[in-house]
Amino acid sequence: MTNAAQSGRFRIGGAFEVNRLGFGAMRIVGKGVWGPPEDRAEALRTLKRLPDLGVDLVDTADSYGPGFSEDLIREALHPYGAIKVATKGGLARTGPNVWIPLGRPEYLIQQAYTSRWRLGVEAIDLWQLHRIDAKVPADEQFDAIRTLLRDGVIRTAGLSEVNVAQIEAASKYFPVATVQNRYNLGDRASEATLDYCAGRGVGFIPWYPLNAGVLAREGSALDAIARRREATPGQIALAWLLKRSPVMLPIPGTGKAAHVEENVGAAAIALTDEEFDELDRVGRATG
Repeated sequence: MTNAAQSGRFRIGGAFEVNRLGFGAMRIVGKGVWGPPEDRAEALRTLKRLPDLGVDLVDTADSYGPGFSEDLIREALHPYGAIKVATKGGLARTGPNVWIPLGRPEYLIQQAYTSRWRLGVEAIDLWQLHRIDAKVPADEQFDAIRTLLRDGVIRTAGLSEVNVAQIEAASKYFPVATVQNRYNLGDRASEATLDYCAGRGVGFIPWYPLNAGVLAREGSALDAIARRREATPGQIALAWLLKRSPVMLPIPGTGKAAHVEENVGAAAIALTDEEFDELDRVGRATG
């Protein structure tokens, strides 16, 4: 059986190591990332498969549900053993598919404590600012994160949807362990941010890693490589991400146990340089 350990290891923030291919827990809740899952039993089955597959990095957020994702993770996986749970704060939810940045320091601190209690841990392994709130001075948000680290509520901290200048600004307040930006084969807007992270050993967590879109159509380069490899286009897209940079930590998400197994299969696929370059060219031309 393929194991996520085949994706290689990465040390986050100098604090702990994980297998590079993780799991994103956004899709284990209701439609619009709102409310409980339609099939709660399947959501729990999906989470409980992770240890067997060697997936030891689970990424969630207090806003997924809100709350339901963290609750399900605790029910399925606590005590966590080798699994490290990363969560995020800084978005308020008022309905399905509605995401409102809320970066007031008191709110960020409250939500981190709430996530800690909900997950049932003494300290959150990795807590990430879901978005920098443009309505609140950035330094106040960064200072709140520094306070959470100082008080032992969180072990390491990261940022989401940021550019290089924002990472550098935050770094004056705390060590930035990870950056979580949208990035995939066809969406390369964060290329400069990824390169910055790679040069400094900062983990890069690409969200929406499987959005291959038109790249996966029949007859495409991605489709051809997948057929030749007897793999799915999604597995090849993940294998490309893993080869792209040693700091890359893809977190494909699903609410189906069978799909988790399929995604982890990407860890066993080592693309050739020629395959990687071909997909890189196609992706850049499309993005």
